[in-house]
Amino acid sequence: MVSLGLHHFKASAVVAAITITGALASAPSFAQTTALKFQLDWRFEGPAALFLVPEAKGYYKEAKLDVTVDAGNGSGGTVTRVASGSYDLGFADLASLMEFHANNPDAPNKPIAIMMVYNNTPASVMALKKSGIKTPADLNGKKLGAPVFDAGRRAFPIFAKANNVSNVTWTAMDPTLRETMLVRGDIDAITGFTFTSLLNIEARGTKADEVVVLQYPDYGVKLYGNAVIASPKILKENPEAVKAFLKAFAKGMKDVLKNPEEAIQTVKARDGIINVPLEVRRLKLALDTVVNSADARSEGFGQVKAPRLALMASQVSDAFNTKTRVNPDTIWSPAYLPSAKDLDVLPKK
Repeated sequence: MVSLGLHHFKASAVVAAITITGALASAPSFAQTTALKFQLDWRFEGPAALFLVPEAKGYYKEAKLDVTVDAGNGSGGTVTRVASGSYDLGFADLASLMEFHANNPDAPNKPIAIMMVYNNTPASVMALKKSGIKTPADLNGKKLGAPVFDAGRRAFPIFAKANNVSNVTWTAMDPTLRETMLVRGDIDAITGFTFTSLLNIEARGTKADEVVVLQYPDYGVKLYGNAVIASPKILKENPEAVKAFLKAFAKGMKDVLKNPEEAIQTVKARDGIINVPLEVRRLKLALDTVVNSADARSEGFGQVKAPRLALMASQVSDAFNTKTRVNPDTIWSPAYLPSAKDLDVLPKK
């Protein structure tokens, strides 16, 4: 009897081991490390730290993610690459995403915004004080310059309508020439992201206090800015990985807000020739103007308000002259956002 019982025990142990091994083999995919490709909207400058800090501190790894973060060359390109499947996730201007949706209604893999990062558009009009431009009304009849794909230039009709600006002529140029042409006097004003162009103007020998900055949100243009976007494919195939990414990103965002100087070291690790003090200022300017803004604190980090989103969709449809009207319901999904506690990252003012 004892021998039989021992034999039965050993047999049961073998069955149990096989069962456990089988269970581990069939565990859900999110329990394994998932590779994700992420495309930035621009080069490795200050704001890139938002996505590089979670990588450097191991937050992605802790979430069982292997995230590759690549530089970009504009929001339009980021939207296109996520749509093509080259990237799972990206960081892009919401207006560019809306334009893609409305101009490609039959595209099979239109990206979706899943977390708002720049609650306000960083776009502004910038001019030198010596030009005499002080308010939007002073832009009437002036010559403005920007690359044709610049977000501020694309949205300028919204700014112009809100401020009764008319009779503006445009000069197109490569992004590297925009601030140079302004300082040289070839054009009266430029559009661009405040934290990009203002510091570039300084780098060309003009002090910040000699520049007039007309930020779009201060003049009636309440467009949302950049958001994390995702391909429908990754959302369908591995929603848990996407949720884990956003949670890790929010955790890193809290660190960036607490210590921008330290955060910039992650950017330097990717581009060793950056001007560290300049990029610290650029990051701080971005955080103050579009991340930790009054609107962001009111609406909550990462989130959007339906009425404001619907208004933006209508404005973009008109300003960008899209083939079809932008449908805000297909642009945005809050389904992948982490908890309210995880999203509580903004310092109180």
